[in-house]
Amino acid sequence: MKYFFLSSLFIIVAVVSFAGFRGGKSELPPIQVFPDMDKQAKVKAQVSSDFFSNGVSMRLPIAGTNPIGYQMPSKPASEGLEPQLVEFSRSTGYYYTGKMGDFYGDGFPPEIKVTPMLLKRGQERFNISCAICHGAAGNGKGVFTKYSVVLPTDLTGPGFDDAANPAYRPDGKIYDTITNGWNQMGGYGANITVSDRWAIVAYIRAIQYAAKNPAK
Repeated sequence: MKYFFLSSLFIIVAVVSFAGFRGGKSELPPIQVFPDMDKQAKVKAQVSSDFFSNGVSMRLPIAGTNPIGYQMPSKPASEGLEPQLVEFSRSTGYYYTGKMGDFYGDGFPPEIKVTPMLLKRGQERFNISCAICHGAAGNGKGVFTKYSVVLPTDLTGPGFDDAANPAYRPDGKIYDTITNGWNQMGGYGANITVSDRWAIVAYIRAIQYAAKNPAK
């Protein structure tokens, strides 16, 4: 027992000596047993850098990527914002919610004009945010299915675009699903602008039509 108590005393003294008393102050930096990546190579915003040839630390987005959910503005902010590029609002009305009262609406809101340009935009946004799960053809066979037992929805499946079928999804429901998610799918409301969500809805309708009419 004597050696047990002596060993315990020695351990206590060693711990107190190493860790210090609670509330003690020191001008020396603390000892980091587990640094947890506190110190790592990085660049700070709006500072110069000798690493890059142009001497600027901040880099332009890589062409074709979608860094923060919207494309780069075509003009300075001092000339006025472009709402379609920055609109993530959770305001009321069909355009923002996909609902008309307590029900999901169908058709596109007046703010959205379905044009070839909108469909092209929808295809681009769909390929960036949706195709990995739902597949480029919208058939639910994206790359994600190779690594998961969860099967994404087949957007071209029977009844999905048939209003007479119980499986039908109105335009407003598809928009709401993009915004808030559904079942295993997370919401993209913080990543995709309001107008781009409607562009994706338009593109989904286009691929549904193409799936039913392959020869057209």
